[in-house]
Amino acid sequence: MFAGSLVAIVTPMRRDGAVDFDAWNRLIDFHLKNGTNGIVVGGTTGESPTITEAELRELTERACAQVSKRVSIIVGAGTSNTAATVVRTRWLSELPIDGLLVVTPAYNKPPQEGLYRHFAAVAEASSVPVILYNIPGRTAVDLQPTTVARLMQFSNIVSVKEGVASIDRVRELVAIAKPGFTVLSGDDSTSRQALLAGARGVISVTANVAPRLMSDMVAAAVKGDRAGAEGIDQRLAALHRDLFVEANPIPVKWALERMGLIEGGIRLPLTELAPAYHAVVTTGLKAAGVELK
Repeated sequence: MFAGSLVAIVTPMRRDGAVDFDAWNRLIDFHLKNGTNGIVVGGTTGESPTITEAELRELTERACAQVSKRVSIIVGAGTSNTAATVVRTRWLSELPIDGLLVVTPAYNKPPQEGLYRHFAAVAEASSVPVILYNIPGRTAVDLQPTTVARLMQFSNIVSVKEGVASIDRVRELVAIAKPGFTVLSGDDSTSRQALLAGARGVISVTANVAPRLMSDMVAAAVKGDRAGAEGIDQRLAALHRDLFVEANPIPVKWALERMGLIEGGIRLPLTELAPAYHAVVTTGLKAAGVELK
């Protein structure tokens, strides 16, 4: 169901930390014009730990209205509290969204049975499709393929975003996927290889600043054009690496400010990009042909 280049979009903020809804409109328009296939609202890149339920609702409602079904709208619903995630799932399901992205619970480190029950509770509460999200580097828990296979019994669990940078993991997930279940890369630096190994799309940080190139790379890789995908990905390689020189989304928000799309607001405990990394990120942007202000 979900495929192509999907952007893990930032939440634009003014210098005082308030959500900048004018910039939100600009960002969405930027993606509509540049080939992005879906917009993921309120994920980690969108500073999900610090945006409120009211802000998430308004961001989602505005995105749905502006996009008007031209691309997919997927919203981050995951928390470390199953009951709270179920509550969020229910009210998000009432909005005209296309799906939910549900990350593994961070910090409390549930066993595989706990992960299964967590996602099962979400699936039972949701009236829209659900994407599982595994990112052990940030959550300290790894959703194993055997657990993903168990969760495929729920008809509305339709995809997994795999953030483990292992092509073997991607191949394992592709091998066990039932018809209609898609594997999405959650790691920009290995996304090309993941796509060539059978993933059907990527939820990308890099797509925030280079949406057209990411869209073209994904399209080439999905159709098996190895040379074409590699040629495009070479232009993106520095961004894949350097947009993570500090914790995401610190570098990508700085880059978007340099592009004139947002102000530089970010919420504590995150801070603005350290000056030592400005030249590094700028070099990556220029290598990808990104226009700076």
